[in-house]
Amino acid sequence: MKMRTDWRLALVLGGARSGKSRAAEALLAQHPPPRVYIATAEAKDADMRARIRLHQARRGRGWRTIEAPLALAQALAEAEEAPVLVECLTLWLSNLILAGEDPEAAAAALESALARRRAPSVLVANEVGLGIVPENALARRFRDAAGVLHQRLAARADYVLFMVAGLPLEVK
Repeated sequence: MKMRTDWRLALVLGGARSGKSRAAEALLAQHPPPRVYIATAEAKDADMRARIRLHQARRGRGWRTIEAPLALAQALAEAEEAPVLVECLTLWLSNLILAGEDPEAAAAALESALARRRAPSVLVANEVGLGIVPENALARRFRDAAGVLHQRLAARADYVLFMVAGLPLEVK
Protein backbone atom coordinates (compact mmCIF):
# COMPACT_ATOMS: atom_id res chain seq x y z
CA MET A 1 0.00 0.00 0.00
CA LYS A 2 1.75 3.18 -1.20
CA MET A 3 0.81 6.22 0.83
CA ARG A 4 1.87 9.84 0.92
CA THR A 5 4.63 10.94 3.25
CA ASP A 6 4.12 14.72 3.15
CA TRP A 7 1.73 15.09 6.06
CA ARG A 8 1.79 16.02 9.72
CA LEU A 9 -1.85 15.17 10.56
CA ALA A 10 -3.60 12.21 8.94
CA LEU A 11 -7.18 11.01 9.41
CA VAL A 12 -8.05 7.41 8.56
CA LEU A 13 -11.78 6.67 8.29
CA GLY A 14 -13.67 3.51 7.40
CA GLY A 15 -16.16 0.93 8.53
CA ALA A 16 -15.63 -2.02 10.85
CA ARG A 17 -12.82 -4.32 9.71
CA SER A 18 -12.02 -2.05 6.76
CA GLY A 19 -8.26 -1.98 7.38
CA LYS A 20 -8.12 1.36 9.23
CA SER A 21 -5.70 0.21 11.93
CA ARG A 22 -3.23 -1.39 9.53
CA ALA A 23 -3.27 1.68 7.30
CA ALA A 24 -2.70 3.98 10.28
CA GLU A 25 0.17 1.81 11.51
CA ALA A 26 1.68 1.81 8.01
CA LEU A 27 1.53 5.61 7.95
CA LEU A 28 3.44 5.83 11.22
CA ALA A 29 5.90 3.12 10.18
CA GLN A 30 7.43 5.82 7.96
CA HIS A 31 8.70 7.44 11.16
CA PRO A 32 11.29 5.90 13.48
CA PRO A 33 10.41 4.72 17.00
CA PRO A 34 9.55 5.49 19.63
CA ARG A 35 5.93 5.83 18.61
CA VAL A 36 2.96 6.40 20.89
CA TYR A 37 -0.36 4.59 20.63
CA ILE A 38 -3.15 6.48 22.37
CA ALA A 39 -5.88 3.97 23.17
CA THR A 40 -9.40 5.21 23.81
CA ALA A 41 -10.96 1.75 24.28
CA GLU A 42 -11.60 0.32 27.70
CA ALA A 43 -11.28 -3.43 28.31
CA LYS A 44 -14.73 -3.86 29.84
CA ASP A 45 -15.46 -7.35 28.49
CA ALA A 46 -13.67 -10.43 27.15
CA ASP A 47 -14.22 -9.49 23.52
CA MET A 48 -12.69 -6.04 23.96
CA ARG A 49 -9.76 -7.47 25.92
CA ALA A 50 -9.10 -9.90 23.04
CA ARG A 51 -9.28 -7.09 20.47
CA ILE A 52 -6.82 -5.00 22.49
CA ARG A 53 -4.38 -7.93 22.72
CA LEU A 54 -4.53 -8.43 18.94
CA HIS A 55 -3.75 -4.76 18.32
CA GLN A 56 -0.87 -4.83 20.79
CA ALA A 57 0.62 -7.98 19.26
CA ARG A 58 0.42 -6.58 15.74
CA ARG A 59 2.21 -3.35 16.68
CA GLY A 60 5.11 -5.08 18.39
CA ARG A 61 8.00 -3.23 19.97
CA GLY A 62 8.81 0.42 19.53
CA TRP A 63 5.39 1.55 20.73
CA ARG A 64 4.40 3.09 24.05
CA THR A 65 0.72 3.03 24.98
CA ILE A 66 -1.19 5.81 26.71
CA GLU A 67 -4.73 4.96 27.76
CA ALA A 68 -7.06 7.90 27.29
CA PRO A 69 -10.75 6.98 27.25
CA LEU A 70 -11.66 10.64 27.93
CA ALA A 71 -8.57 12.88 28.29
CA LEU A 72 -7.37 12.76 24.69
CA ALA A 73 -5.95 16.29 24.54
CA GLN A 74 -3.95 15.60 27.71
CA ALA A 75 -2.64 12.32 26.26
CA LEU A 76 -1.44 14.12 23.12
CA ALA A 77 0.51 16.54 25.30
CA GLU A 78 1.94 13.61 27.29
CA ALA A 79 3.17 12.02 24.04
CA GLU A 80 5.41 15.06 23.61
CA GLU A 81 7.16 14.98 20.21
CA ALA A 82 6.80 11.29 19.43
CA PRO A 83 4.75 10.21 16.41
CA VAL A 84 1.24 9.34 17.62
CA LEU A 85 -1.57 7.04 16.54
CA VAL A 86 -4.94 7.75 18.19
CA GLU A 87 -7.37 4.85 18.05
CA CYS A 88 -10.13 5.48 17.97
CA LEU A 89 -11.98 8.77 17.87
CA THR A 90 -15.33 7.01 17.64
CA LEU A 91 -14.84 5.17 20.92
CA TRP A 92 -13.55 8.38 22.50
CA LEU A 93 -16.67 10.24 21.38
CA SER A 94 -18.88 7.44 22.71
CA ASN A 95 -17.03 7.54 26.04
CA LEU A 96 -17.54 11.32 26.25
CA ILE A 97 -21.26 11.16 25.54
CA LEU A 98 -21.86 8.30 27.98
CA ALA A 99 -19.85 10.13 30.68
CA GLY A 100 -22.00 13.25 30.24
CA GLU A 101 -19.09 15.29 28.86
CA ASP A 102 -19.49 18.02 26.25
CA PRO A 103 -18.30 16.61 22.89
CA GLU A 104 -18.03 20.10 21.36
CA ALA A 105 -15.69 21.34 24.11
CA ALA A 106 -13.67 18.12 23.96
CA ALA A 107 -13.33 18.43 20.17
CA ALA A 108 -12.12 22.01 20.55
CA ALA A 109 -9.53 20.88 23.12
CA LEU A 110 -8.46 18.07 20.77
CA GLU A 111 -8.03 20.49 17.86
CA SER A 112 -6.00 22.82 20.04
CA ALA A 113 -3.74 19.96 21.20
CA LEU A 114 -3.25 18.81 17.60
CA ALA A 115 -2.36 22.36 16.52
CA ARG A 116 0.41 22.46 19.14
CA ARG A 117 1.97 19.17 17.99
CA ARG A 118 4.91 19.21 15.61
CA ALA A 119 5.32 15.43 15.35
CA PRO A 120 3.18 13.30 13.01
CA SER A 121 -0.26 12.34 14.31
CA VAL A 122 -2.62 9.75 12.83
CA LEU A 123 -6.26 9.67 13.92
CA VAL A 124 -8.46 6.62 13.33
CA ALA A 125 -12.25 6.80 13.29
CA ASN A 126 -15.21 4.66 12.26
CA GLU A 127 -17.43 6.17 9.61
CA VAL A 128 -20.91 5.61 11.05
CA GLY A 129 -22.90 7.95 8.85
CA LEU A 130 -23.35 5.65 5.85
CA GLY A 131 -26.13 3.49 7.31
CA ILE A 132 -29.74 3.97 8.22
CA VAL A 133 -30.98 6.65 10.60
CA PRO A 134 -30.70 5.19 14.12
CA GLU A 135 -33.97 4.49 15.89
CA ASN A 136 -33.14 6.14 19.22
CA ALA A 137 -32.12 9.65 20.26
CA LEU A 138 -28.79 8.67 21.86
CA ALA A 139 -27.64 6.81 18.74
CA ARG A 140 -28.70 9.72 16.52
CA ARG A 141 -26.86 12.17 18.77
CA PHE A 142 -23.73 10.01 18.58
CA ARG A 143 -23.94 9.60 14.79
CA ASP A 144 -24.41 13.35 14.30
CA ALA A 145 -21.59 14.24 16.70
CA ALA A 146 -19.27 11.79 14.91
CA GLY A 147 -20.09 13.37 11.55
CA VAL A 148 -19.34 16.86 12.86
CA LEU A 149 -16.10 15.68 14.50
CA HIS A 150 -14.95 13.97 11.31
CA GLN A 151 -15.66 17.10 9.26
CA ARG A 152 -13.71 19.29 11.68
CA LEU A 153 -10.70 16.98 11.73
CA ALA A 154 -10.75 16.29 7.99
CA ALA A 155 -10.63 20.04 7.36
CA ARG A 156 -7.57 20.30 9.62
CA ALA A 157 -5.81 17.15 8.34
CA ASP A 158 -3.13 17.18 5.67
CA TYR A 159 -4.03 13.67 4.55
CA VAL A 160 -7.35 11.81 4.72
CA LEU A 161 -7.81 8.14 3.81
CA PHE A 162 -11.09 6.28 3.58
CA MET A 163 -10.59 2.53 3.91
CA VAL A 164 -12.86 0.10 2.05
CA ALA A 165 -12.23 -3.68 2.13
CA GLY A 166 -8.59 -3.11 3.02
CA LEU A 167 -8.07 -0.65 0.17
CA PRO A 168 -7.17 2.99 0.83
CA LEU A 169 -9.08 5.68 -1.02
CA GLU A 170 -7.23 8.97 -0.82
CA VAL A 171 -9.80 11.65 0.01
CA LYS A 172 -7.43 14.54 0.65
